[in-house]
Amino acid sequence: MAFSQTISLYQNAYKGLSKETWWLSAIMLINRSGTMVIPFLTIYLTSPQMGYSIGQAGIVMGLFGLGAIAGAHISGKLTDKIGFYPIQIFTLLGGGILFIVLGQMKTYPLICLFTFLLSFVNEAFRPANSTAIAFYSKEGNRTRSYSLNRLAINLGWALGNALGGWIASVNFEWLFWFDGITNILAAIGMWIFLSPPHGGKLIKPVENIAKTISIYKDKRYLWFIGCTVIFAASFFQLFTNLPAYYRNELHFSNPFIGWIGAINGLIIATVEMVLIFRIEGKRSHTFFITRGVFLCGVAYLLLANFNFNPIWAIVMIVLITMGEMLAMPFMNSYWISRSTQYNRGQYAALYTIAWATAQTIGPVAGSQIAQHLGFTTLWWCIAIMFFIAMSGFAWLHHKAKS
Repeated sequence: MAFSQTISLYQNAYKGLSKETWWLSAIMLINRSGTMVIPFLTIYLTSPQMGYSIGQAGIVMGLFGLGAIAGAHISGKLTDKIGFYPIQIFTLLGGGILFIVLGQMKTYPLICLFTFLLSFVNEAFRPANSTAIAFYSKEGNRTRSYSLNRLAINLGWALGNALGGWIASVNFEWLFWFDGITNILAAIGMWIFLSPPHGGKLIKPVENIAKTISIYKDKRYLWFIGCTVIFAASFFQLFTNLPAYYRNELHFSNPFIGWIGAINGLIIATVEMVLIFRIEGKRSHTFFITRGVFLCGVAYLLLANFNFNPIWAIVMIVLITMGEMLAMPFMNSYWISRSTQYNRGQYAALYTIAWATAQTIGPVAGSQIAQHLGFTTLWWCIAIMFFIAMSGFAWLHHKAKS
């Protein structure tokens, strides 16, 4: 009986989503199965083969964030003007080509330049993709639609990390080829299976123009964006300075570091949709966000206070994953709830910019703290940042109730 109830629970968790949502997620799975460069870029740059310092690697990751900010800003405006479909096609193709080109760059200035160009094009995909998910979903299943997309991302992330760890131990340059080819395959899949009317652009009736409020007048959303930046700057340590710490300080192997990332993706793939199905609508978005951010802070407190070994690394990734599953799907639902169908691209862009800003600040600041003050100090700082973000989301939750 318990087994049949579990099967029924999983079936219900996936029911009611549009076929376009499923296609978007399938295409995302193809794309993210090649996610190998970013998790291993810091390790690659600080390897004997390349010979750059952790500080230099942090600057490269910061440039990736700057490119993402610029790309998201342009993408949000273009998405509202010409539609989400052409933006997604162009950015997937362009990103695929630039991943391959970046792998051929060996001098530091060229690595910096092409990292910026890659992130500009590749991260411009996100606002258009977020708008597409909202377009193909209904209000009652929107969080699950985003969770299905995250499931695809994390299944791909798990596969990419597991394969990436093995590939990195053989030849780092192959990572860039795999990432580029999967981007291009995703673009081909989108071109074949998803081609909405007007490229996904909504024709705005004249009477709705006056009703479209400027995003910069939405004070609570701006507060939410500020909290998101703090949270994301801390969260990005998981993909940048934490792998370098595991490799250079704790001497974990590249395959094991890859498997740690795979654990994150596998837990999300097997648990998140059912979790969201059970809790969606039971409490406010900010209720779940606050508790998820708290769990992430606790994970970094463990990292700062215990003599880490592979078992502790697994415990930590499980805690972070639980926090991520509570926080991130409802962060998506929160920003979409503040937008209208006519300014959704700009709301999505500002949310993407928040993450891109964090990707600029987080790795650079984190790498400098690690280099000059040590990793333990860094982990304390990250834990404190998570708790500051938690307090900000808790305030937003309180204001929503008042």
